Amino acid sequence: MVSPFDDIRALMASFPDADERAAEVVRARDSQLAKPPGSLGRLEQLAVWMAAWQADDKPHVTRPLVCVFAGNHGVVAQGVSAFPADVTRLMLDAFGAGGGTINQICASFDFGFKAFDLALDLPTADMTEQPAMDEKSCVATMAFGMEALAGGVDLLALGEMGIGNTTAAAAIYAALYGGDPDRFVGHGAGADEAQMQRKCAAVRKALALHQETLSDPLEILRRLGGREIAAMAGAIMAARLQRVPVVLDGYVVTAAAAVLHAMDPHSIDHCVAGHLSAEGAHAEVLAHLGLEPILSLGMRLGEASGAALAMVMIKAAVACHNGTHTLVQVGIGADPAISKH
Repeated sequence: MVSPFDDIRALMASFPDADERAAEVVRARDSQLAKPPGSLGRLEQLAVWMAAWQADDKPHVTRPLVCVFAGNHGVVAQGVSAFPADVTRLMLDAFGAGGGTINQICASFDFGFKAFDLALDLPTADMTEQPAMDEKSCVATMAFGMEALAGGVDLLALGEMGIGNTTAAAAIYAALYGGDPDRFVGHGAGADEAQMQRKCAAVRKALALHQETLSDPLEILRRLGGREIAAMAGAIMAARLQRVPVVLDGYVVTAAAAVLHAMDPHSIDHCVAGHLSAEGAHAEVLAHLGLEPILSLGMRLGEASGAALAMVMIKAAVACHNGTHTLVQVGIGADPAISKH
């Protein structure tokens, strides 16, 4: 039987691999830079990672883009959030007026910024009562997310905005990783203890309702997720196809990556974790995905704030690699490794 998800699976089967030649050229040049070997730590690894996924031995950050996807969730009706769903649109309007926290970060470092309204006036269905999305709308939303990369992006940071989306993310993680679902439930945008109890109850009820279909990661996404999570999954896929490295933000963004990772562990090799969120069990989730966060600042804002700050580190890593003089240039010694490339 033909499923709308078949196209998603076919696209994933066509993902390109890392360019090891470009990576090796960068490693060779790094070994000849006028600095002690390994002295830039993770920055050196990030320069190699950029080269491998851009397939370019001169990695670059000239058109960085921060994308925030906004969606509303029917599960908010279960009293899981400290704020009503209307706040999602108010925050999206603030982004459009340049008044969000993420606007200030992007303006400070000259990053491109886009925010996307994913049918905010039509929340997904309440996952405790029925699937959040049907297959066609889930795939269509993923396709919408794929279009976010139009225009020649060379580094992408992903973020989200959506009242109730930490509940959806917690449900996705619980479905993927099993065990006590309560450990994936965090305080989100400031849930009090009564709201936390309702969040835990909602996640448990949703898992029980959909349990027969939770062996398929795409079914987990459509039944328990939200439009912003589906769109971010699509954006991650499009980035891989276009050889654009991706910086993941926090707890909710990582849920999109986790769905793809469950389908194929190598499908998110072009992604890095921008930061360790203070929300929920983010550290546990990152361990499942084999991702080491670049930053750990105790943040849990969302809206790509941690990812954008991590993108500053990546831009610095690339600049250090490309601009630092070699040993020969400073008159210290020869660089035979470079001369071979």
